[in-house]
Amino acid sequence: MKTRLFLALLAGVLLLDACKGSNYEAIRDEKAVSKTDAALGNADSTSVVTASTKLVKTADMRFKVKSVQQTGDAIAALTAKINGMVMHHQMQANIERSEDIRISNDSVKRVSAFSTTADMTVRVPSDKLEDYMTEVAHMGMYVTMRKMDIEDRTLDYLSEKLKLKNRQELVAQQKQGKVIIKNPVNVMLLKDDMVDQQIGNMRTDAEVKYSTISLSFYQSNTIVQETIANDDPSAYQLPFFKQLAIAMNNGWALFIEVMLGLANIWVFIVLSVVLWLLYRYYKRKHPAWFASGIKS
Repeated sequence: MKTRLFLALLAGVLLLDACKGSNYEAIRDEKAVSKTDAALGNADSTSVVTASTKLVKTADMRFKVKSVQQTGDAIAALTAKINGMVMHHQMQANIERSEDIRISNDSVKRVSAFSTTADMTVRVPSDKLEDYMTEVAHMGMYVTMRKMDIEDRTLDYLSEKLKLKNRQELVAQQKQGKVIIKNPVNVMLLKDDMVDQQIGNMRTDAEVKYSTISLSFYQSNTIVQETIANDDPSAYQLPFFKQLAIAMNNGWALFIEVMLGLANIWVFIVLSVVLWLLYRYYKRKHPAWFASGIKS
């Protein structure tokens, strides 16, 4: 009886130790997993924090200047000084109104009022954007509009980078024979997507490094006076006496032409005169016949 009781107590002690051991192992594994997750979480957070931020800056400005041409040259020089680049430059002058003042028969003074504007697109280092905008603003008389936008493309850049990594792994597995893609067109499309993603990220890097600025400036209307040839043909008439002499010469030439024309048809003229004389003669000799003919 005592032996059975001793064996039961011994079995209970062993069972209790086994339970404690299993609980200890479970707790130890749970702690290890939690440490691993914490490490991974710290690693992920560290990678996110240390990842470079992709900020794309763009700016617009419109301002009035004294001279559009001189300001355009100054902006180009300033852009080259900070290692930037002028991407677009267009200057345009529009005539608002014009008036011609006649100063002689063959010349007029043309007075024109025209407006001059210019548009420029430049790319400058992003870290010098604000200083560049301030210095350009000082070139003008006053600024009518100034704007700057910042677009955060960090997540888009990271997304394209991870997608590119997945595609690279898939292509590597396809080369090793682990993944079989039956249609070659799909492989080509996959590689094209990889190229597009690489180019897209390179374009983002370039836009992050260099900011794009659109500049528009103008000046007050300018008055220009110039003496030009008269383009009205009626202003180039000859003097009266010279025109009279030319008219008399033209009349004499016309008379000669008429005489020559009559000379060409003299036979018909003579025949007409003879017929007319015969008619008058018979009418005078036989008046009764002509009278009866008229009554009938």
